[in-house]
Amino acid sequence: MDKRIIQVADGFWNIRGSFKVGGLIDVGTHASLVRRENGKYVFLDSYTLGDAEKRHIDEITHGGRDVEAIINVHPFHTVHVRAMHALYPHARLYGTSRHLSRFPDLPWEQTLIEDPAAHEMFEGDFDLSVPRGVDLVSANENVHFSSVLVLHRASRTIHVDDTLMYLRLPSPMRLLGVHDMLRFSPMLAQALEKRPGAARDFRRWAEELALRSHDAENLCAAHTTTLTARENGGAPIKDRILKALEKADRTLKAHERKYG
Repeated sequence: MDKRIIQVADGFWNIRGSFKVGGLIDVGTHASLVRRENGKYVFLDSYTLGDAEKRHIDEITHGGRDVEAIINVHPFHTVHVRAMHALYPHARLYGTSRHLSRFPDLPWEQTLIEDPAAHEMFEGDFDLSVPRGVDLVSANENVHFSSVLVLHRASRTIHVDDTLMYLRLPSPMRLLGVHDMLRFSPMLAQALEKRPGAARDFRRWAEELALRSHDAENLCAAHTTTLTARENGGAPIKDRILKALEKADRTLKAHERKYG
């Protein structure tokens, strides 16, 4: 198996990729392959598969014939969209409003993945959640925070792009008993909508996310790494999300002081 493909749980594989900022610093990226209840497969996000990765995916999906959809959930993760579609041209292609406007020549499904209709379409397999109180597509293209978070019910796995970051800490921190952490992206302050109530809306959404994730066991974050049940020696994911919200409280209160 290609070492960049991690079987997170039964029916869920996370593909760890490379993305270099300025061509120098590799902050990583990812996509996930998920088996649906009907036995078919979908990709969450797009990534240009190498030969070894493609062979492994083909073994799982019967030569790619069982890949029925590619679901792009982050409006600013667009580098690999064309390559993924070229590999699986028969798969239904879903994206956010920004995907459709950026690549109008691709055969997109007209149901946007951030819309409630899409959530209903996939609700048998996935719980889709769009953060509230923040811009999904920021006018500042350097602000990458919001995306559509995906909880795969069967494997109890959350697929998330920039919104949440999971970090495994270096040895000096581990000596102090701190091994890892889950935090909301530091871009939160810039992503919050500049209006009264935005911080309150985000806080309520995060609390709802924790509640909806009460039985989640795994989390795959784009630019950091994966947290799996077999590696988790700390708190459950629900509690980690609430802790991340607690750590974001200073940012949210500063926004409330400014905008109400």
